[in-house]
Amino acid sequence: MLKSVVIRIGRSISSAAGVVALVLLAAGGNAAPAAPAQAEVPAPKKILFLAGPKEHGPPGRHEYEKDLRELAWSIDHAGNLKGLKTEVIVGRPPRDLSVYEDAAVIVIDGNGDWLKRETGMLFPQAQDTNGRVYDAETTAWLKSFDELIKRKHIGVVMFHYTMWIDNWAGRAYVLDWLGGTWIPYASHNPVDSWAVTPLAPKHPILSGVKPWTFREEMYSRYFLFTNPKRTELLSGTPKDPKNGGPDPISWAYERPDGGRAFVWGGSDFHDNMHSVADYRRFLLNGIVWTAGVAVPRGGVAAPPPPEM
Repeated sequence: MLKSVVIRIGRSISSAAGVVALVLLAAGGNAAPAAPAQAEVPAPKKILFLAGPKEHGPPGRHEYEKDLRELAWSIDHAGNLKGLKTEVIVGRPPRDLSVYEDAAVIVIDGNGDWLKRETGMLFPQAQDTNGRVYDAETTAWLKSFDELIKRKHIGVVMFHYTMWIDNWAGRAYVLDWLGGTWIPYASHNPVDSWAVTPLAPKHPILSGVKPWTFREEMYSRYFLFTNPKRTELLSGTPKDPKNGGPDPISWAYERPDGGRAFVWGGSDFHDNMHSVADYRRFLLNGIVWTAGVAVPRGGVAAPPPPEM
């Protein structure tokens, strides 16, 4: 009996000693060093471009797909941007909300709701509605879309004719997302030679952007109520005094939910994308800023895009 106890104790001591030895060996200098932890690489931020179908204007004007594909190409080939990916969708924007879930910003350039024969962006054509509200399916989708962009702080960018919204419900959404809106028949959109001047040179969107002059159909005379979260970026002065001006033609907006917005009144004449470097840099800066990405000093540096 005593022998049995001694044997058990001896085995216990031997086992304990073995454990201690293993611990000491693992902590000793002869042990292989632990592999360094791999830093987690953040997923790239998605810039989603929604280009309406070309149903408006002669060739060379309202070239939504060409303009947005060239901006996407410029972001993909910019030498001073990292961690971004682009996606371009052409035609009627999908109603599948999963398409938008991982977007840092949605850039929209397409038709407004003015003409019945055209395809509107996000909103049905006003003539297919009573001008006040939408059908139940559209109303439910817009509510879910609005909740998504606010919950995920998704940036919203709109250009030019996209902002022609006659329906009251649609206009209320645009006003909420953008901090200002264009009102059909009260605002205006003359074609002229426009002198474009920066208004807030310290804003990141205007980094590296100088004044320029070009021929454009410029959406202007916006409804801009007092809002400290909105920054007017550019002033436009048409050559013909009868066309008004100077007017704010672009702004940046920091939404209450934490998301951002960027509005630009031009983008009618497609050749401006190739011939005016400051205009192109301005748009790229605005998209990047709205995505929540720091605009590089001197602005986005991208080569001129090929004709898409």
